[in-house]
Amino acid sequence: MDVIKLYSADWCPDCHAAKRVLDTKKIAYQEIDIDKNPEVIPIIVAARGKRVVPTLEYHGAFMDGNRFDRVKFEKELDELLKR
Repeated sequence: MDVIKLYSADWCPDCHAAKRVLDTKKIAYQEIDIDKNPEVIPIIVAARGKRVVPTLEYHGAFMDGNRFDRVKFEKELDELLKR
């Protein structure tokens, strides 16, 4: 399986929740901190219409976990991974 890109920030509780789900499901991901790598912010804005974390990218498709809801997140994650 290819690795998911997880755009996140240390201060973001939704990012921590998203990482817990990915870790629990043993899904490999590359975490990219937007504060340490601000050059990725335009990627997020282009994909989601605004700066929102966590944003996940997989095979050119994006989803976010803003206002984290585990059930919704897992459903959208399953759809993302089908790509």
